[in-house]
Amino acid sequence: MVLLVTRATGGGVGTGVTVKGGGGVGAGVTAKGGGGTSGGCSISTAGGDVLGGGGERPDNGGVVAHAPTPRTAAASTAARSHAGNRAIERKSSTMSRGEPLPALERTLYVVATPIGNLRDLTLRALDVLGQVDVIAAEDTRVSAGLLAHYGLHARLVSLHEHNEHKRAAAIIESLSSGKRVALITDAGTPAISDPGAALVRAVSAAGFAIVPIPGPSAVTAALSAAGIATPQWLFLGFLPVAAGARRAALERVRTLPYALVFYEAPHRVAATVALLAAELDSRREIVIARELTKRFETLHRCALADASAWLAADADRMRGEFVLIVAAPDDDGTEADAGEHDALLRPLLAELPLAQAVRIAVAQSGAARNRLYQRALTLQKMVKASS
Repeated sequence: MVLLVTRATGGGVGTGVTVKGGGGVGAGVTAKGGGGTSGGCSISTAGGDVLGGGGERPDNGGVVAHAPTPRTAAASTAARSHAGNRAIERKSSTMSRGEPLPALERTLYVVATPIGNLRDLTLRALDVLGQVDVIAAEDTRVSAGLLAHYGLHARLVSLHEHNEHKRAAAIIESLSSGKRVALITDAGTPAISDPGAALVRAVSAAGFAIVPIPGPSAVTAALSAAGIATPQWLFLGFLPVAAGARRAALERVRTLPYALVFYEAPHRVAATVALLAAELDSRREIVIARELTKRFETLHRCALADASAWLAADADRMRGEFVLIVAAPDDDGTEADAGEHDALLRPLLAELPLAQAVRIAVAQSGAARNRLYQRALTLQKMVKASS
C-alpha cells in the first residue's frame, strides 16, 4: 500500500499511531497535537478514506496521490516504523480490499449487469446502483426487475438506440446539477453491441467523470470456456442483416489470423452458421455458446462443416442468445485460396450436379479433389439453407 500523507498539523510527528481498517488505494495521515513529539498520528486505510483532507477522489474506489513534502515524508516514515510495515507498503499489483465508498456527484458510472444469472451482479455494482440518483437503462421494464430483486429504488430513464443522442443531453444536464448517474443495459456491459457509446462520448466531451464498474460480459464468458488457444481474437458483434453486407463483412476478415467472435439471435443463428461455413474454411473449429449463465447453458465445439447439422438435430438448440467463436485459420494458405475456389465452384454448382462441378473445378484449378469436394458440399448446404 502506498502511504499518502495529506496534512500534518501541529508541531511535530506524533509517536502514537493508529491503523484503521484496510484496503483502499491510498491512506490518509494526519499528525495531530502541537508543540512536541508526543502528538497523535492517525492512519486510515479504509478504501481511500482520507483523514485530514487533501485527497481528491477520482472514482468511488480511491484517491489522487499528492507529492510528499519534507514534513509529510517524515510522518510517513514514522507511521511505517510504528505500524511494523503492516500493509502500509503497497505494490501496484496488489488489489484493493474493496471497501465500499460513496458514489460521486457529477459522475457517470458504466455498470455491467448479469447476462442471465442475477447472482452475477458484483458488489461494486450493488454499491453504485444503490446510491445513484438516475439509472439510464436500455429497457426500463427489464431493469426494473433487476432493481426490485435487490431492493434498489433509483429513478429509471430509458436510453436505447433510437433516443440515445437526445437522452444524452438530459443526462448531461443532470450531471451539471450534481446528480450521480449510472448507465446499464439489459444484460452485460453497456456499449458492447448495445447502446451507451454515444452517451459516454458526450459525457466525456462535456467534461464529466466516467467510471467503469466491470462485471458480466458474454464475450469474455464464452471465450474463457471455449478452450480455443489463441492470443488474439476479433469481436465482430452482430453481422449485418442484408445478405450482401454479411458476406462482405466476412470477406474482410476471412484470412486474418484471429479467432472471430460473433453475437447472434435465435431467429438468425442457423443462417449465420451456414454462412460462416460457406465463407470461411469449413474445417475451422467453431464453439457455439448458448444461454450462458442460464439454466439451459450449452457449449458445443465442432468443425464449421458440422455446425449446421448439430443445430438442426434439436430445435431447442436454436433457442436463446448465442456467442459464436470461430477458431483462427490454420497457417496453410487455405483461407487465401478459398475465395478463388468459391468463385470457380458457385457458377458450376448453379448449373451442374455436384460431382461434375467438382471434376471441372479440379481440372481448372489443380487443387486437391477432396478439398474442393468438401467446399462444394458446404456451398450447396448454404444454398439450401437460404432457400
